[in-house]
Amino acid sequence: MAPFHPRAEDLPSEFPVFPLAGALLLPRGKLPLSIFEPRYKALCEDALGQRRMFGMIQPDPTHPDGPAGPALFRIGCLGRMSAFSETDEGRYQITLTGVIRFAVVAELQGRRGYRRMRGDVTPFLADLDLSPKQIEVARDTLLTALRGYFTHRGVEANWDAIKRLGDDILVTTLAMVCPFEPVEKQALLEAGTAVEQAEMLLTLLRMGAVGPDTSSGGRAVS
Repeated sequence: MAPFHPRAEDLPSEFPVFPLAGALLLPRGKLPLSIFEPRYKALCEDALGQRRMFGMIQPDPTHPDGPAGPALFRIGCLGRMSAFSETDEGRYQITLTGVIRFAVVAELQGRRGYRRMRGDVTPFLADLDLSPKQIEVARDTLLTALRGYFTHRGVEANWDAIKRLGDDILVTTLAMVCPFEPVEKQALLEAGTAVEQAEMLLTLLRMGAVGPDTSSGGRAVS
């Protein structure tokens, strides 16, 4: 087991959540966040004293807002703050490392302006296994689709860094950093296995390579 990697019995059943559209956290993925809103700075401060964990979850635009704010999808990902620093301007720069997905059981009373959930991780305990996963999608096929996607979207890539990634970490990284629509990112999160996630990623890359060009130019992925 990697240093600081939580065991199943270490995982909280109640935790803060950070709802953010388009932000995908997957197990073993690393999500950089710049925190400036007071309520989310409070979330980070409280999480530092509670195993450094909180959940990322996306708003669900297909449902109306509730008393606590936007409706949320029912699946999110619990992460652990693996890096933390504060800027001169008072922002918190953190890296959230994905630990395990969770299903929302209930929303709890908020605290210091942020939202809290009771979550069930038992359907996703396989996420805690850090051994390399077989994705079954040929690496060359995936990289060919990725080149087409990046070319169509005007995304610059660090191909040397991409080629050094193991197959399953490559899938996780691409799923998180590619500019997919929020509903597409949610589908990647909810994919049951590494194989299903890789197949869905390949489909999205191929669709994105022939769809409307939504690039704004100059984006880079590394």
